[in-house]
Amino acid sequence: MTHAVAPEAVDTPAPKPADTPAPKPSSHRRRRWLVAGAVLLLLALGWFVGRPMLLGPVVIGTAVVRQTLIQTLVANGHIETPFRVSVGSQTTGVVARVPVKEGQRVRAGDTLLVLDVEESLALAQQAEAQLAQADAAARRVREVTLPDAMQTLAEAEATLRIAQQTYDRNLTASGFDSRAALDTVQRGLDIARAQVRAATLQVSANRADGSEAAVAESQARAARATRDAARSRLRFRTLLAPRDGVLILRAVEVGDVVQPGTELMVLSPTGDIDIVVQIDEKNYGLLALGQSAVASADAFARETFAARVSFINPGIDLLRAAVEVRLRVPTPPAYLRPDMTISVEIETARRASALIVPAADVHDLATAAPWVLVARSGRARRQAIRVGIVSGGSVEVLDGVDVGDVIVPVSDAGITDGARLRARTAAPVTPASPATPVSPAT
Repeated sequence: MTHAVAPEAVDTPAPKPADTPAPKPSSHRRRRWLVAGAVLLLLALGWFVGRPMLLGPVVIGTAVVRQTLIQTLVANGHIETPFRVSVGSQTTGVVARVPVKEGQRVRAGDTLLVLDVEESLALAQQAEAQLAQADAAARRVREVTLPDAMQTLAEAEATLRIAQQTYDRNLTASGFDSRAALDTVQRGLDIARAQVRAATLQVSANRADGSEAAVAESQARAARATRDAARSRLRFRTLLAPRDGVLILRAVEVGDVVQPGTELMVLSPTGDIDIVVQIDEKNYGLLALGQSAVASADAFARETFAARVSFINPGIDLLRAAVEVRLRVPTPPAYLRPDMTISVEIETARRASALIVPAADVHDLATAAPWVLVARSGRARRQAIRVGIVSGGSVEVLDGVDVGDVIVPVSDAGITDGARLRARTAAPVTPASPATPVSPAT
């Protein structure tokens, strides 16, 4: 039986398809790098997505610091002098000259206005003449009438002595031959005595304390008073500045006829100057006498000057719900004018080393229980605080936080008590400057 013998197997490599190229080593490396990159991307994405969920979001807070805090009130007002001087004429007349203008500074004694002086000058000259006549009459009494009276008295006394001697001699010698002779001698004696009495009275009347001298002196005094009145009326024709100041009103021109009692000019005296402002009554409790302030005129906004609270009206303006406050300006600058608009910043409180937090980051600030969110150990914690003064954007904290604590801003509404967070600090809060108002003032 014949057996078929199978051909011997030969290991021959199978031929590769002609259209399939052999893989290159670089392709394998590229695939490995792509896989590794995808893994890293997934890991990074997981880190950035999962980490905030585990650690909380990043919060930019403000660190509590110690700084000087100044509380101020800002208000607008105007310049006012404690009083104003109204200038008018005491006599009727026609204005001859007005050498000053509105807004001009004058000194005490400067001429403000001159009236015509012809009539007053004539009256003054007439009064001078009358006084001269009265003085001459008084001098005539002293220099002429009195010496004449004394001479007459001396002559009368001499006549009396002769008459007395004649009477005595005839009486003791041989007597009188008749009653008629006795009557004649007696009559001569009586006349001499009467003449002495009359001369004595004349001398007494013309002495310095006598009636004639008194009449002459009274006439001289009356003439002198008339002269002084005429001089005063003449002086009244020229109006002088009663004190240093600024002329803020001139209501008269050359040729005007003025009457007594008419206001012709208004003078604002130099010296004490006040700033009058109206402060909202809700800030009444912050005010106190002696508080310092910084003021500036709207017309000279870059220049400031000092002021001090000198008066606080005890009453409240019902219509404006405000209180009137006056500030005295101890050294007023030269450019200040009455009724000029002024801005003032009154320093109502100062804390040299206060714990400060932003007012915007305090919850329920206007209530009796304010609080803040403080970042502690990676979580937000609600912390009750006790506040002091409030100035603009800053609040003084008396109790509840300490230096370095990070305050979570109110703007991060998603952060609540106990929430995880990663706190970062921003620039420290800047304390309120005198230019920052506590609240708007009227």
